[in-house]
Amino acid sequence: MLDRFPLIDGHNDLPWEIREQFGGDLRAVDIAARVRSTQTDLTRLAEGGVGGQFWSVYVPGRIAGDEAVRVVLEQVDLVHRMVAGHPSRLSLALTADDAEHAFAAGRIASLLGAEGGHSIGGSLGVLRTLYRLGVRYMTLTHNNNVGWADSATDVPDAGGLTSFGREVVAEMQRLGMLVDLSHVAETTMNDTLDVAEAPVIFSHSCAKAVCDSPRNVPDDVLRRLAANGGVCMVTFAPNFVSQACADWLAGLKAEATRRGLDPRDLDALMSLKPEWRAAHPLPAATLGQVADHVEHVRDVAGIGHVGLGGDFDGMTAVTAGLADVSGYPALLAELIRRGWSEFDCQALAGGNVLRALRAAQAFAGR
Repeated sequence: MLDRFPLIDGHNDLPWEIREQFGGDLRAVDIAARVRSTQTDLTRLAEGGVGGQFWSVYVPGRIAGDEAVRVVLEQVDLVHRMVAGHPSRLSLALTADDAEHAFAAGRIASLLGAEGGHSIGGSLGVLRTLYRLGVRYMTLTHNNNVGWADSATDVPDAGGLTSFGREVVAEMQRLGMLVDLSHVAETTMNDTLDVAEAPVIFSHSCAKAVCDSPRNVPDDVLRRLAANGGVCMVTFAPNFVSQACADWLAGLKAEATRRGLDPRDLDALMSLKPEWRAAHPLPAATLGQVADHVEHVRDVAGIGHVGLGGDFDGMTAVTAGLADVSGYPALLAELIRRGWSEFDCQALAGGNVLRALRAAQAFAGR
């Protein structure tokens, strides 16, 4: 099936892994071969039938202000260099049509998504510049509040979106940039849906009714997302897939807080994780549980509003059966076993997010 229609994954953090592991030097890693220290490379993307990838140009929340702007620009540059270095395998995509043309030509459509609204440094001018450089969605927050929008994993501050936050959403939609609500607080989700005139997405989130994590999407928001025309792209990160894994992470964050560490700081959590894991073995998440989330989103929002956003290279633990980007066919096989048709699989794999991107771009055109 994935030879006939494109699978467009909503979120992959390989660019940040290249920065962290190799100093952003693409000469130091051959992503065309199997890379043992990552969950993503071109060989495994081909094995996974991936026809398009939103590459995350991520900036950690601990980096702020002008420094955050500099880092996001460096990450955008890294993705452009990565695509230019593999012209027979990757193709930069700025529109839904570009993505389909790349797939037809046998290349992986490469789209960009900025993770964390702090990366614009409070400037609509920077936002517009990111769009001109190819960024086609922005996640309003990461783990920290950004002043104008509240995160799901921070203490409420703005109460959702501020007036400037609503300006950001309006400007993104005027440009044709998808608003991404993964990582944001429920108040931010609802405030955004109150003002959104074009479809929005969750690039890598699961269903809260299946796993009660603050990062997941409640049913009332899924119903509003359907009315908006948006898409929830289900992630494979164990902490959002499995309730046991979510509870394990909550315990780790509570221990970090007890020790005076910031539980929103991923580096701090990673430093504590080996000790915590030795005393508290990490539960397993399964491919079947991911399928449960996919089916729940479909059942609540409808088949036109579910997608896939693996979050590979943005997670240290992986879901059993979905260890790297080669695993997508196994997930589709499980859904087919559960009675999904080829039409359903095409909508899930990429049809829905491409439709949302087209709608966002058509709104901007008007």
